[in-house]
Amino acid sequence: MTGISITPLHGIPEVRPGDDLGALIAVAAGSQPLDDGDVLVVAQKVVSKAEGRIIPGNDRRAAALSESVRVLRRQHEMIISETTHGFVCANAGVDASNVAGDNVVLLPLDPDLSARRLRAKLRNLLGVEVAVIVSDTFGRAWRLGQTNVAIGVAGLEPFIDYRGTTDTEGRDLSATRICIADELAGAAEMVMGKTTGNCAAIVRGAPAIRGRGAATEIARPPSEDLFR
Repeated sequence: MTGISITPLHGIPEVRPGDDLGALIAVAAGSQPLDDGDVLVVAQKVVSKAEGRIIPGNDRRAAALSESVRVLRRQHEMIISETTHGFVCANAGVDASNVAGDNVVLLPLDPDLSARRLRAKLRNLLGVEVAVIVSDTFGRAWRLGQTNVAIGVAGLEPFIDYRGTTDTEGRDLSATRICIADELAGAAEMVMGKTTGNCAAIVRGAPAIRGRGAATEIARPPSEDLFR
């Protein structure tokens, strides 16, 4: 392995409902070409905007509740809930940052499908086979601060599975399964940022396994969750 490079994809304009996001990315990639095997990380916010997932934000709690199948915790104006996708996060992913006017953005209806569509569009327009991750910012129950995670995946397996192998001391590994999709989403955030307007990044050289994985595989099912 020679190393990983992470480069912001500049030149994507403000995305509005109905925009062809794949075509906008393809145009931006004219000056920063995508290669076969790259991983393109795209911010959830622009995916949701393109798909028209914007609503008036005068009652954000009601919006969050409408996007939830189960409320786990409430504190003042914040709820921790399980979304219709199976994600557990604050306010069901409803967010007002980087949104014009008194509006909020909801998560895509099917982020994995959104990722597959972007991947197919880029294949058709540019002739490249890239993996796509749709990323969003989540908090963690046991740690302060937020990090970006994968909520949509296309073209790669979300995990690198070390189970059944041995460590450097020859011990059997029985539980280690690295969520590389989340690692790549978090790493890409360092060049995308929240205030720069960069909504996508190209990750090159990542040890990702190509495949047909989905972000829905990452969400821990309630039957295996010791805290729900």
